[in-house]
Amino acid sequence: MTSSRRDFLKNTAMAVTAAALLPETLFANDKVIQRVGVQLYSVRDAMMTDPSGTLKKLADMGYRHVEHANYINRKFYGYSAKEFRKLLDGLGLKMPSGHTVMTAQHWDNAKNDFTDAWKYTVEDAATMGQKYVISPWLDESLRSDMDGLKRFMEQFNKSGELCKKSNMKFGYHNHDFEFTTMVGNSNLFDFILQNTDPELVAQQLDMGNMYNGTNNAMEYINKYPGRFELMHVKDEIKSKERGDLGTGYESTILGKGVLPLKEILKASKKKAGTSHLIIEQESYQGLDPADCVKIDLQTMKKWGY
Repeated sequence: MTSSRRDFLKNTAMAVTAAALLPETLFANDKVIQRVGVQLYSVRDAMMTDPSGTLKKLADMGYRHVEHANYINRKFYGYSAKEFRKLLDGLGLKMPSGHTVMTAQHWDNAKNDFTDAWKYTVEDAATMGQKYVISPWLDESLRSDMDGLKRFMEQFNKSGELCKKSNMKFGYHNHDFEFTTMVGNSNLFDFILQNTDPELVAQQLDMGNMYNGTNNAMEYINKYPGRFELMHVKDEIKSKERGDLGTGYESTILGKGVLPLKEILKASKKKAGTSHLIIEQESYQGLDPADCVKIDLQTMKKWGY
């Protein structure tokens, strides 16, 4: 670890506290160009059975950006990186970000380097023209292991360095456990934010996943201004069952739930530094998923996005 990295990590907690006390106008950034896309997990079943037809349907709806959630054995929904990019290009679609889980096993201690599997992941993301390589999970075995977590956060930073060589950035996407798992005196999400270099590791804030009655996006945007380059745009309703993440809430059509979406979206540009707004809906209340994401996009356009 370089001395500058040590200085960054040592001073982060103090900087976070100070930032929370500064006026919001200091972080206003009207020059942020925001792009609206859709997480393909929203139409996951259709993407498994007819990826090309589903992508065409999304393009016809007016989507211009997508985010993948399926990368297996160097294939995106069954296509090689070059094939999938050709498919997207033909439909006028771009894929600036994608989800691929990075684990501690992607680091080879004997070689003091990433495994070929993770290097291929980054290489294929670059071929796709991605700007962000997002890991959307953190293994349960690490969540209460302080030493393991510290090593893994350094792996995050090293992945950021690897991605930077291809003009990309590594990133992390939250679920709900980050806010209920304690690491020392803070929760896991604070630990991740305070132990990763923002120049190397982006954060994709999922406003729906974090919502369980006590955690909200505005709190974290105010606490960590400028840290959330990407956001998953969701709305949530109370579920009769346990909901998408077992929290009692499930996602719904934008504007139909309980989240203060307009306030969060305004802050995404003014204070969070968000350039990529990615619609994701995982529950549909009996409607067709494609119809849902079509309405979601229409709602975002009505709101000026």
